Amino acid sequence: MINNEPELNKDTTYFFVGIKGTGMSAMALVVHDMGCKVEGSDIEKYTFTQKGLEDEGISVYPFNPDNIKPGMTLIVGNAFKDDQPEVVRAKEMGLPVYRYPEFLEELIKNFTSIAVCGAHGKTSTSGLLAHVLSGIAPTDYLVGDGTGNATPDARFFVYEADEYRRHFMPTYPDYAIMTNIDFDHPDYYKGIDDVFDAFQTFASHVKKGIFAWGDDPYLRKIEADVPVYYYGTKEKDDFRATDIKRTTTGSTFNVVFRGKNLGRFEIPLFGEHNVLNTLAVIAVAYFEEVDLDEIKRELLTFKGVKRRFSQIKIGDMTIIDDYAHHPSEIKATLDAARQEYPNKEIIVVFQPHTFSRTIAYLDDFAKTLGKADKVFVTKIYGSPREKSGHVTSQYLVDKIDNGNLISEDNMSPLLDYKNAVIIFMGAGDIQKYERTYEELLSHLSKKVN
Repeated sequence: MINNEPELNKDTTYFFVGIKGTGMSAMALVVHDMGCKVEGSDIEKYTFTQKGLEDEGISVYPFNPDNIKPGMTLIVGNAFKDDQPEVVRAKEMGLPVYRYPEFLEELIKNFTSIAVCGAHGKTSTSGLLAHVLSGIAPTDYLVGDGTGNATPDARFFVYEADEYRRHFMPTYPDYAIMTNIDFDHPDYYKGIDDVFDAFQTFASHVKKGIFAWGDDPYLRKIEADVPVYYYGTKEKDDFRATDIKRTTTGSTFNVVFRGKNLGRFEIPLFGEHNVLNTLAVIAVAYFEEVDLDEIKRELLTFKGVKRRFSQIKIGDMTIIDDYAHHPSEIKATLDAARQEYPNKEIIVVFQPHTFSRTIAYLDDFAKTLGKADKVFVTKIYGSPREKSGHVTSQYLVDKIDNGNLISEDNMSPLLDYKNAVIIFMGAGDIQKYERTYEELLSHLSKKVN
């Protein structure tokens, strides 16, 4: 066994309850890559994380307590409680049962571990960091778009650390990138001070250093036993991006660390948020004494992560799929779209995600979505925790000057647009609306041709 590999049991089958979850599917791939037998269970409905599991030959079954066999080790997704039938069966049989965050701590122990946390930008930043480090040294990673990888003799372990219900607490990383602190998950957090408290506690778990966005007033209040380095565009920041040039092919900028010029960097990415994410990645790599020229080279080949500004073209239409489901994320996505497509009409199809978030941010959603040229709003996507509420999509549409409702069975209003950009935004099942539109558009293109 490789010295730095976790002490995983090669004689057990690791069974993932909720294996199609973004974090769970990534972890299943990591454990599989480490040479262990992996299976799991989930809903039968197709999800975008499924392909990676299928490609590796990992069996996925419908939920059923009969899935649980002697000799298994259970890893349970954060969405499931102890009364989940498979968990109940495993405990009756006396099998080891781990929660996802507890098992994550077991995985990262023997590596230089880097957690990426924040209300927004976790997946984009951890994906970029994993890409850059993987091109330079063996790197294991667990990214929240469902991608996970383990490689022999890895030096680094990059993972996304989720603040929801304080799930990141069981982990103790060497470094942490903190992208921002914002009030989200109103079904759990009482307010912004409660969110700050969670990040403050997590900061005490970090062993070597924290890299935090300098413009965030709450991150400026973080206290830790390790150095906190701030990144941003201001004089007060430790790592600064200067002379930023944003074009239709990406962004370029100089990086300065406390007065020392680290050179000019180029990224094929759009939006100010991606400049900031890149700064955080450069900062971590710099402190691990990674060659700056190698960082520059790897940044040029990053293609992005799943469901974050993913693009296809059909005819003269550009279709973008994006996970944005909070006003801050919507603002960042629209900023990126305006940079790449400055001369095109930008249309948004937005699926509100959970009733509690919709009511909490109704005015903010209206304000940020209103920056698009036209907005269509679908029905609110509930969640297993929250199937109904005292708000409808009409509430949001009424607050947007250029807003309309849209339904999956009538996507034809979108066919009125030519040579434009349509962004499908949301964290639920917005992709079913996107598929319906793509089919309509494809049929129309065939008729025209």
